[in-house]
Amino acid sequence: MTGIDAVGRTPAEIVPVLFDENVLFADLVRDSDPDLPVPTCPEWTMRKLGTHVARGDRWAAAIVASRATEPVDTRTVADGKAPLPADEFGAWMRGGVAALAEAVENVGADTPVWTFTGPKPAGWWLRRRLHEQTVHRADAAIAVGASFDIAPALAADGLSEWLDLLTARPGVGGPMLAGDATMHLHSHDTDGLGSSGEWVVRPAGDSVSWEHGHEKSTVAVRGSAADLLLAILRRIDAEDPRVEVLGDKSVLTAFLDATPF
Repeated sequence: MTGIDAVGRTPAEIVPVLFDENVLFADLVRDSDPDLPVPTCPEWTMRKLGTHVARGDRWAAAIVASRATEPVDTRTVADGKAPLPADEFGAWMRGGVAALAEAVENVGADTPVWTFTGPKPAGWWLRRRLHEQTVHRADAAIAVGASFDIAPALAADGLSEWLDLLTARPGVGGPMLAGDATMHLHSHDTDGLGSSGEWVVRPAGDSVSWEHGHEKSTVAVRGSAADLLLAILRRIDAEDPRVEVLGDKSVLTAFLDATPF
């Protein structure tokens, strides 16, 4: 399994990891029953899961290629309709990240484009789509009963990227962290994550702020980087024995209930 801490890396370094994750995900979807339900994405099948990601990759490519300053209608995205044959569907899923990588190379990674968190450099979309692959690959693995193997550094970066997204969005139905409650996430991986394996999350109005660090908090959540990623993105239950919750568990529950998606 290829691993990378994608923060601060160049597109040339992120793209191979994006391609690797995309292939792993596409192969899982291609080789499964297309009508198999995906428990972590209610009302979705494996085919819908794969279509969602592959069309999203092409949507990101269209945003970058056109240097969009406003949202692009997903219905207008070229090659956005999934083919029916399973072998063609797998190849179609792999084509989206290739289109995105080409678009970023053509326009330049620093070119500002639209994102749902405000204008960002085009290269922002590479990291976003990388972690779209990792989390939905976890969905696919859970659906078929397979293990979800991911390098600790990649899982840790996925969690950091998710927290970055949360800072730009309000909580659903109220603040993600109420009052002065704080949350500490602590990876127990021994693969040299250092400070990038710990996160302190604080309230910021209806949203949150965060930084890497170690600090006594209202609630602490411990586990591997992979399991922390899955728990914070609600792919495994907070009561799952793979994660340890210390302190006020209601703070974690409220946070998960208020996070979008």
